[in-house]
Amino acid sequence: MSLVESVSVATAAETKPLRLSGSQPFTQQPGVYIMIGERTNVAGSPKFAKLIKEGKYEEAVSVARQQVENGANVLDICMDEGMIDGVAAMTRYLQLLGSEPEVAKVPFMVDSSKWEVIEAGLKCLQGKGIVNSISMKEGEDKFRQNAATVLKYGAAVVVMAFDEEGQAATFEDKIRICERAYRILVDEVGLPPEDIIFDPNILTVATGMEEHNNYAVDFINATRWIKANLPHAKVSGGVSNISFSFRGNNKVREAMHSAFLYHAIVAGMDMGIVNAGMLELYEEIEPELKVLVEDVLLNRRPDATERLVEHGEKLKNVGKVVTEKQAEEWRSGTVEERLAHALVRGIDNYIEIDTEEARVKLGRPLLVIEGPLMDGMGVVGDLFGAGKMFLPQVVKSARVMKKAVAHLTPFMEAEKAAMEAAGQVVKAQGKIVLATVKGDVHDIGKNIVGVVLACNNYEVIDMGVMVSSEKILERAKAEKADLIGLSGLITPSLDEMVHVAKEMERQGFKLPLLVGGATTSRAHTAVKIAPHYSEPVVHVLDASRAVPVTTSLLSEDGKAAFVAQHRADYEALRKAHSAPRQQVVSLETARTRKTPIKWRPEDLSVPEFTGVRVLENFPLATLREFIDWSPFFHTWGLKGIYPRIFEHEAHGEQARQIFTEANVLLDLMIEKDLIKARGVYGIFPANAVGDDIELYTDDTRGEVLERFHFLRQQANREGSEPCRSLADFIAPKETGMADYIGGFAVTSGVGVKELCDEFRAKNDDYNAIMAEAVADRLAEAFAECLHKRVRDEWGYGREEGLSPAELIQEKYRGIRPAAGYPACPDHTEKGTLWRLLDVQANTGMLITESFAMWPGSSVSGLYFAHPESRYFSLGKIDRDQVADYHERKGMSVAEVERWLGQNLNYDPAQ
Repeated sequence: MSLVESVSVATAAETKPLRLSGSQPFTQQPGVYIMIGERTNVAGSPKFAKLIKEGKYEEAVSVARQQVENGANVLDICMDEGMIDGVAAMTRYLQLLGSEPEVAKVPFMVDSSKWEVIEAGLKCLQGKGIVNSISMKEGEDKFRQNAATVLKYGAAVVVMAFDEEGQAATFEDKIRICERAYRILVDEVGLPPEDIIFDPNILTVATGMEEHNNYAVDFINATRWIKANLPHAKVSGGVSNISFSFRGNNKVREAMHSAFLYHAIVAGMDMGIVNAGMLELYEEIEPELKVLVEDVLLNRRPDATERLVEHGEKLKNVGKVVTEKQAEEWRSGTVEERLAHALVRGIDNYIEIDTEEARVKLGRPLLVIEGPLMDGMGVVGDLFGAGKMFLPQVVKSARVMKKAVAHLTPFMEAEKAAMEAAGQVVKAQGKIVLATVKGDVHDIGKNIVGVVLACNNYEVIDMGVMVSSEKILERAKAEKADLIGLSGLITPSLDEMVHVAKEMERQGFKLPLLVGGATTSRAHTAVKIAPHYSEPVVHVLDASRAVPVTTSLLSEDGKAAFVAQHRADYEALRKAHSAPRQQVVSLETARTRKTPIKWRPEDLSVPEFTGVRVLENFPLATLREFIDWSPFFHTWGLKGIYPRIFEHEAHGEQARQIFTEANVLLDLMIEKDLIKARGVYGIFPANAVGDDIELYTDDTRGEVLERFHFLRQQANREGSEPCRSLADFIAPKETGMADYIGGFAVTSGVGVKELCDEFRAKNDDYNAIMAEAVADRLAEAFAECLHKRVRDEWGYGREEGLSPAELIQEKYRGIRPAAGYPACPDHTEKGTLWRLLDVQANTGMLITESFAMWPGSSVSGLYFAHPESRYFSLGKIDRDQVADYHERKGMSVAEVERWLGQNLNYDPAQ
């Protein structure tokens, strides 16, 4: 028996997880890799390095924001470059990141080969980060000193398997160095063992050098030994290093990564460069290739390298295209095997035929559901939970399942009475009522969560959008639900969720409440919602977390431990929120520090028209070239930037597949005129008056048509940083200069609901969600396309000559901010825009009582033309500005607090 097989690993329940935090906590879940964004490393991104060298730190913040948007759990920040003052650069950059709520929420990894830079970074962290890295290559004294500093700042730390003799290559050296380091860190320095992340060095195999043949086995053995003998320590590694000898042969590399991960994860590896969710599952690696790969990785025979090289040459020109005969080989299996294959692969071509065959064979439709269908969905659930299937695949599996059940339903209804008499019913894991709260219209994320839960044998009752608390709670009572799930996209939905929680408490509910959606967060859930309800209130980050959370909450054995840990985590969040936070300057001081603009008539472009223009049935084909596809992939849980996402080692092929399917559907939408795009826009004479912008009926600027109200940053930023307001970018009235502002509202959602209903009537959730996702992209494309038209008509954009990609990157002059977003968090400003453009009459678009736009695939905002206009985040404000805003806007203080207090930027208690 090999050492890989003989050493036991501590169970997940016995192992303390790695806990990190930015402004929000992050706890690594068992079997889930921590994804580290590396583009904020000057060595990893030429663009980032250029911005830092040029002192453009605010622009460099956008790189971090993009990494978080693309799914990074941790940001690796490194300033190691000969021409950069590392200490100063690290300090300034981290301070700026700390004032950006969407970036500051994730933990930071302070990365440097210079200890003074690491320590400078540690001084700026507002949460618990990671130090990368320390080692004993300079001896124990230096190692202890650095570790003590890490402990002082409360960080976790990467420990490289190096010592005075060099890099550990063999198993013996790896465990010797790691044990020596562990004993020093835990026994002498007092570092919590769960905060130690060992990197025992994944080195390349199959190099032709005999001494390298055991490198993979040595790493796996060392990992298993670390997990068994160094309690709670974590293990990381650069997985792609293992296959470096086969550069250019992706077929072999993917198989090597998959097989290596299979053995390394079993041994206890916690994180790595390659995601465990390889498209080609370990179980489905071609048998001959799997044997050859594992012969190399596990060093099972002396000629393993030569055999794999020979076989690899044969595979170099072999793609993933298979013959029709090969594709249909699965049809020769038993009906149970065929049903399972169809479910896992999302193939619905034969599902009615196979389901009927199974019904005849098993005798009763219920036995088909309880047997092969639920067995197949169990495999789907396991693969998704293990990161080996992606959301698009899961939704396709659900489509197959629905079609099978639809075929069986008439037979089940015919014998319903007999089934009930015999007590033979399919018992669901639990019943959950899902709803998008009152005033909100967005439900793509909720729909995906519902599909994932249904795939895991939960009964899902989806109440749709704009559902009042009364209806949600009535339905939960009537259905005897086990859980309630609330979804929302816009910030006013957060306030509605608080109301639902209060009502659940008042009515004596005893069900867990789940909260999810784009604007929700653990911090808001802990601080604003959970205190109003005695039962567990849990924030669910995305669909992949929904099943573990619901399973834990309904588990007889695991619920108590889960709830206890959950309550402790949320209490810690509340304490962190109540602690002294970033100071603000007075409103008076902030106004003296407004954006410094030297107003010149030549910078104020005069548009070719003023007033309102309507766009009816705008061509979808025109919008197509303006689509930014990156967020489309994020909807499906595939992180990356288009088109580079197609090269992603784990899910590139899946991305290509859904991209193709989306464009097929888009072709159909255009050809059949299935949905319509409508819009309205206008340009108006305007001037700034304080922090407001007045719009005039004509160029005489005598009669005020409307007024937009804006807020100003008050965060105690660096002395050189202005306290901005959107009003800064329109010429002040006292200058006497004629300036202009534009506004727009567009939708591509006309007909989308009907199209989705048609798909769902055919049990096709996949294409229903696809239609919503494509329509959302068309709406954003409409906004981009219209902005280009407006810049041309305004005059200042006629000479741009920008490509669609450059437009998506916003390389044009001017901005188009939207109400409800960081620079203008007050959604009620949409009401002013709706009156200004008469949006409802001109387009049919509505705004709800919470100022959500209907149809859901809609975008609105303002146009600013000044060359110095820019995006920014409002950040924290104080009571004085709330009172001032209340006076300017004519809202009650309570209303202002309601609209501004939902995103934690303003807390009435402080």
